[in-house]
Amino acid sequence: MHRSSNQSLPMVSVLFVCLGNICRSPTAEAVFRAKAQKRGLEQQLIIDSAGTSHWHQGNPPDKRSQEAAGRRGYNMARLKARQVTSDDFDRFDFILAMDESNYGDLAAMQPPNTRAALHLYLRDFGQHNLHEVPDPYYGGTDGFEQVLDLLESASDSLLDAIEASITKGRS
Repeated sequence: MHRSSNQSLPMVSVLFVCLGNICRSPTAEAVFRAKAQKRGLEQQLIIDSAGTSHWHQGNPPDKRSQEAAGRRGYNMARLKARQVTSDDFDRFDFILAMDESNYGDLAAMQPPNTRAALHLYLRDFGQHNLHEVPDPYYGGTDGFEQVLDLLESASDSLLDAIEASITKGRS
């Protein structure tokens, strides 16, 4: 955590990461942002998403992800895919990988002595028996709905942890 220049409250930065940054991680970003806003925490958070690959850089999220998210009231219209950079490990407090493969790629590229805490999102914050957010890209609509279910509960857990750390930072 670091202090905002215009606030006495600590700022917490969160980066969600999947392979292409067009399905899981932008969905996680949109869900987390909306839930943070409902809790009145959005001003204390920096929220972003990225991919370990460059394949979709500059593209909007997958249309099916946007449609599924939209049905639940999440807006992904302004999001554009980008690739993780080594600077991200100093810019973010939490880097949350959607699956083991991306976690391994991130761990391999993380420079020493950086501030980011690398997590496998569902393993560390999930409420289900799954440890990975399944990639819905090659499946049907049900996969996108399952991803939303998993990300909604994990977002609540992550926000609980962040809210506790912000409260602790105030005292």
